[in-house]
Amino acid sequence: MAENTRKSGTPGAFSRWMQKRMNARMIRKVRDGKAQFMGMDVLILNTVGSRSGQPRETPVAWFGEGGDAWLSIASGGGSQNPDWYTNLMANPEKATVELPGRGPVKITPHRLGGAEREEAWKLISTAQPRIAKYQSKSEREYPIVKLTPQ
Repeated sequence: MAENTRKSGTPGAFSRWMQKRMNARMIRKVRDGKAQFMGMDVLILNTVGSRSGQPRETPVAWFGEGGDAWLSIASGGGSQNPDWYTNLMANPEKATVELPGRGPVKITPHRLGGAEREEAWKLISTAQPRIAKYQSKSEREYPIVKLTPQ
């Protein structure tokens, strides 16, 4: 079977195609009111492309912190920030989220740092220990973003 990545480590055409299909399926599930992936709750993050200016929709795992906000971690497979994070930080005023069975809600994203990040990290890594394992294998600290409704 042919390898799905080029020598540079970037995903090949098949991997990109499969990711798009998986994302489209998860987006349908969220809009139908059912959204879990590997034991994690999922929302749709709507952003605008940082270079293209085109609308983007991405299923993203989220973690609750007991308030009216959602925490998400930008792991991006370990080596780099995912596109959704780059787009979100470039155009935060255009971002919305969709929760299962609900329409879009405008949000304000905030990248957590210091004690806020540590507290959020404890919540996330307790809820999903595999994320802590992934983080331990990465040379960078995964950004944690708090998404607060406007």
